[in-house]
Amino acid sequence: MDSQSLASALRAWARGSYPTEAGTELLIRSGRAGYEGAPWVTKHGDHAAIDPEPLLAHTAAWSGGEQRLIRIAASLLGGEPANLAEDIPGLDRHGTALVLAAIAHAAGFHEDTTVTTNSAGQPTGFTPAGSLYPWPEES
Repeated sequence: MDSQSLASALRAWARGSYPTEAGTELLIRSGRAGYEGAPWVTKHGDHAAIDPEPLLAHTAAWSGGEQRLIRIAASLLGGEPANLAEDIPGLDRHGTALVLAAIAHAAGFHEDTTVTTNSAGQPTGFTPAGSLYPWPEES
């Protein structure tokens, strides 16, 4: 399974749970989601899933910033809670943008709406508001 197919399989697995979607997308966009043989990715045919325990256990060779990002992603995936007081200050600008987008997504703000009103100020419906903090463009 190539990296594009793996990313698609992971996104399909995560679909339906905002925190799981956010943690998965955080890993994909950081370039740490997985690769062929990654011990934290389990594959079942066309499906793939991320297990946060082995993910956290295999980060020793990564930089401090990458480890912080992984801890936050693993926490969103239901793993060990991240210590944000320790993990956020060591992120670089790109990692911080990814984490902000992940938090907004996990909170459901990617599907936020605003109330529309008529000229008299009375509500007439809803319109999409856009994400509170959109995902940065993939590189």
